[in-house]
Amino acid sequence: MDKIVCTCGHVNPVGTELCESCGRPLNQETKDKKLVDMRYEGSARRSQTYNKTIIDKIWNFFSSVKVGMWIIVAILIAAAIGTILPQVFYVPAVNEEEIAAYYERIYGTFGTIYYELGLSDLYSSWWFQGLVGMLGISLVIASLDRVIPLYKSLKKQKTKRHISFLTRQRVYGTGEVDSPIKSIEQAEEKLKKMRYKVKREGNAILAEKGRFSRWGPYVNHLGLILFLFGVMLRALPGFYVDETMWLREGETLYIPKTDGYFLESKEFIYETYTKEESEEVYGAALDRVGSIAKNYQSDVALYKGPEDAVAGQPEDLAFVKEESIQVNKPLKFDHFSVFQMDFRLDELKSMTFQLQDKETADSFGEFTIDLANPQTEYKLQNGYKVEILDYYADFTGFEEGVPQSKSPIPNNPAFLVKMYSPEYPKGETSFVMIKETLEPLGENKHKIAFQSVETRDVSGLTVRKDLTLPILALGGLIFMIGVAQGSYWNHRRIWIQLLENGQVVVAAHTNKNWLSVKKDLDEVSKVSNLPQYEDQQDIDSKEEKEEGV
Repeated sequence: MDKIVCTCGHVNPVGTELCESCGRPLNQETKDKKLVDMRYEGSARRSQTYNKTIIDKIWNFFSSVKVGMWIIVAILIAAAIGTILPQVFYVPAVNEEEIAAYYERIYGTFGTIYYELGLSDLYSSWWFQGLVGMLGISLVIASLDRVIPLYKSLKKQKTKRHISFLTRQRVYGTGEVDSPIKSIEQAEEKLKKMRYKVKREGNAILAEKGRFSRWGPYVNHLGLILFLFGVMLRALPGFYVDETMWLREGETLYIPKTDGYFLESKEFIYETYTKEESEEVYGAALDRVGSIAKNYQSDVALYKGPEDAVAGQPEDLAFVKEESIQVNKPLKFDHFSVFQMDFRLDELKSMTFQLQDKETADSFGEFTIDLANPQTEYKLQNGYKVEILDYYADFTGFEEGVPQSKSPIPNNPAFLVKMYSPEYPKGETSFVMIKETLEPLGENKHKIAFQSVETRDVSGLTVRKDLTLPILALGGLIFMIGVAQGSYWNHRRIWIQLLENGQVVVAAHTNKNWLSVKKDLDEVSKVSNLPQYEDQQDIDSKEEKEEGV
């Protein structure tokens, strides 16, 4: 495309509003403005120059601040929708079928639609990750579209500028002074003492201070890009794990998402405060609630098996170490941390029953049901046996005659059994609960009589691995550096030039905090006799008010 040649002879890229060399306005729109827009130094931005190819259109789309804001709004709306119902992480189910059934049972048709649309696992869904990726692309393109031309313009800026550039600065003044050369020299010395970086070209001065603050927003963007990159890495296998496992005393389970690691619970310890040892601190609370946890920990053993080992296959395990897991004292191994997060005391482990004659209470044998892994058949003496037809670990009642179980946890076990005896070789059917027995097919001669129960404690553990934390921390640090960089410093520039007619021109610009640059000019004027300046924006505001009156 054609270049723009300024009157001074400098060749500018298409789209440039102010000549890179002398500062002259290069289009009529800029010439008509009383004050020039100095946000990007009038440089040519790609998004405002090219719009022909598909790459141009994509670049222009993502470089728009409005587009970036709408993407943020879309992410916020999606995140809000994800809070309507619990996410999959909090659902008491172990496979896709149970998860789908949970949403349908608890939340009805809305829950089914919510699950089918993928909203139950929102933050790991491809479209939510896509929105995050689009935000990252928008930040990258919007930053490059602005920071590159801004950097080039500031790097190439000339000391001596055309009068049309100076008169369009917000802070501007001109007039005749005694000994103008001496005034310029005195101003130069004073500005250097004020830690300005001063460049001089003949009888023209450019004093600059705090240019690095202009890069603050782009440092912010860099930090956000790194942070979003870390967030997206969490969706890749191996970078982020956040799983929950319930480990019962004496049980050995595969640790989710690890390469063949198993955990055995040796013992769960639960300790509470007593009044004797904590009367002053917890006395009132103990009277109110009864008990306060002092310590709860899981004494565990860590084993390493084959990398393809999974739950239910703990063979060939090699002992790694024993450790006690307490709150804020996790078990650590191979970038993983296992935290003590919850517990359940006295969970039912097994139940012992007798097969008896209902009239005489004679016993035909005793059997024990392991509630975590019940057998289908229990053989007793003299040809008697009991068959478990169905098991309801957390029985909640009947729906249309069908027994229902709320969860796989044995909170309220119930069994549909068949009792075989020499008198009844085809069996008698009974529905056995803890405090009640039903006989759905008619009255039976035999019954299942409850004898005893064995309990055990359960540790609620959280398994975490996060390789993205260093990236997230670095992104957050860079973001805060950018915030400080752009908030606590400002970019100040002062131009002082001696014109051919003998007048001295003073102009100044800052990206914020105009009071600061005015105070600096006042300090310089005290020692160098510079002409009086005016804030042209204040003048415009005053004129508008007078016109309104």
